[in-house]
Amino acid sequence: MDVCLMIEGQQGVTWEQWVALALACEEHGIAALFRSDHYLSMSRPAEEGALDAWATLSALAARTERVRLGTMVSPVTFRHPAELAKAVVTADHASDGRVELGMGAGWFEAEHTAYGFAFPSISERMEMLEEQTEIVHRSLSHDEKAFTFEGRHYTLRECPALPKPVQTPHPPLIIGGEAGPRSARVAARWADGYNVNFIAAAECRQARARVDQACKALGRDPGEVPLSLMTGSLVGADEDELLARAARLMDRRGQSGDPRAYLAGLGDAWLVGTPAMILDRLAALSEAGVRRVMFQHLLHEDLDAVALIGSAVAPEAAKL
Repeated sequence: MDVCLMIEGQQGVTWEQWVALALACEEHGIAALFRSDHYLSMSRPAEEGALDAWATLSALAARTERVRLGTMVSPVTFRHPAELAKAVVTADHASDGRVELGMGAGWFEAEHTAYGFAFPSISERMEMLEEQTEIVHRSLSHDEKAFTFEGRHYTLRECPALPKPVQTPHPPLIIGGEAGPRSARVAARWADGYNVNFIAAAECRQARARVDQACKALGRDPGEVPLSLMTGSLVGADEDELLARAARLMDRRGQSGDPRAYLAGLGDAWLVGTPAMILDRLAALSEAGVRRVMFQHLLHEDLDAVALIGSAVAPEAAKL
């Protein structure tokens, strides 16, 4: 199992903090650094901002050497698929082949209103996701030459999509969602992975089964579409360190009270505890079919937590 870091970029993460996080991932052996693709903070929109996701990743690509970089996820409502493919291939060249693209239908309506993006119905956004996924996949694939696409939402004619990426046959493409029939089918047809969010092992097992079923219906080996999980995390070397981090997260969220009670209320989906406790949880997730876990790290200035995940969790998780 691979251990990755997931950062909510819309929480006011500065460029200096992005660089520090990426270098910490490199230093401490974390496989990949993913970031959200949002423009608006959900909790403090008047106080927190967001650097553009793909511009950030391209810049980080030139400052790093090993860590993989990607979005989780880029919504179909922000960019034309040809533009998204160009952003991905640019970051892929800047990183010498270390980027991954997470794609999803988008969900945060207030963000679209604030920035002037259209926010169609979920049915229409899913149609857009199906078309975008094919266009991006074909744009990035070394097996495709100039291609034409005619859909309800997008039309491309003899698009050369050059240059091709460094990675062959293409940078990994991950579909994010709830593994419903439609998105599972899109992943089975075009993707290299499926990501679910904030669910426990039993639900991961069910999501894995739905993706497997979609793959088999299209004659594809389910092993070609591994399951990943992005979920909240709080890690401490011991109880005192864990409670101190919980208190800092409560303060960040404008909450007060007992950190123990706060941790107890986070629910089964969160990864909370010492490295040993978290490894027990990861073992259960591995048995449920999860091959990669993205630790949502909300205290993005806390590099000691990144070091702890990298040194005490990632090496043992790799054995699962």
